[in-house]
Amino acid sequence: MTKLTHLDAHGAAHMVDVSGKAVTSREAVAEGWIDMSAEALSAIRDGAVKKGDVLATARIAGIMAAKKTSELIPLCHPLPITKVVIELELVGQGVRAQATVRTNGQTGVEMEALTATSVALLTIYDMAKAVDKAMTIRDIRLLTKTGGKSGDWQRPEDATGA
Repeated sequence: MTKLTHLDAHGAAHMVDVSGKAVTSREAVAEGWIDMSAEALSAIRDGAVKKGDVLATARIAGIMAAKKTSELIPLCHPLPITKVVIELELVGQGVRAQATVRTNGQTGVEMEALTATSVALLTIYDMAKAVDKAMTIRDIRLLTKTGGKSGDWQRPEDATGA
């Protein structure tokens, strides 16, 4: 079994010491979906949501979330993020969100990409809930990560998603 890095020998939670790790270029990509009614999707597409531009607001929220991840996830390191890209695409009966986060650092940005995706989707829900309270956020997951000691990783192809 793999040793859990965030627990000490006594089982107490602690932040991992990354000071001995090399600074490398790192990137992580995450995605997720929000399913909704045709009415809600049309309102978003047509700019008819009363709270304003849903996709623009969700994009900004995702960027802000990536930058604040260490304040939300207790054992995450604050990182010098160099780039965040939030892509939002109307797909089928909902919106697909994808976050790409980059840094040059001693630890990866997987949590930042996952947090950015989650908050972008939550923002869509918040802005469109007056039209559809039954929206469903689903399948938030890491797609790829590059850099660091463990090297590159890519999610194996699977049947979940759009």
